[in-house]
Amino acid sequence: MGQTTPEEPLIAGLLLAAGGGRRLGGRPKALLEHRGRPLVEHAVGVLREAGCEVVHVVLGAAADRVRETAALPGCVLIDNPAWARGMGSSLRAGLASLTATEADAVVVSLVDQPGIGARAVARVRGAYRSRDSLAAASYEGVRGHPVLFGAERWADVAASAEGDRGARAYLREHEEAIVLVPCSDVAEPYDIDTPGDLRRLE
Repeated sequence: MGQTTPEEPLIAGLLLAAGGGRRLGGRPKALLEHRGRPLVEHAVGVLREAGCEVVHVVLGAAADRVRETAALPGCVLIDNPAWARGMGSSLRAGLASLTATEADAVVVSLVDQPGIGARAVARVRGAYRSRDSLAAASYEGVRGHPVLFGAERWADVAASAEGDRGARAYLREHEEAIVLVPCSDVAEPYDIDTPGDLRRLE
């Protein structure tokens, strides 16, 4: 009899794309143009290329326009009416949506970090060991995105997510458990936050 191989874990992607671009004059980040298409499309493509077949996307500012403009086939789109309260509300909405799936873990990425590509996401995704896993990309030793949360951690992450801090408080409290995944050689963790940052978009 042949040996049975354990099932591959299901590691979903969660893209936080609700921001209104306040410092960009109110231009929703999901709709900024990158390589001729909306930035949200690029970010979803990165998650898929990294191996995330299940992708949930949290929308907020101009959600209707994003749905009309961006090609996001196969994605689960989640509207976050409380998006203006900060990233924490989007993280909670995304994790709540994922609890209805059979995912063992999720890789969380941000729509406004186009310098982080599929190679970095795949590395962090590869740090999964169990449904209790906790891992994050690091850049020159500094923790950044994306972050991987095993499913057993989702409820506590959601409970601690407030304002613009997202999962920062949870990660600080569980620092010793985080597996840092060096990604400086394959990614740049800049944000598109101000008009000056727009030059980084192609």
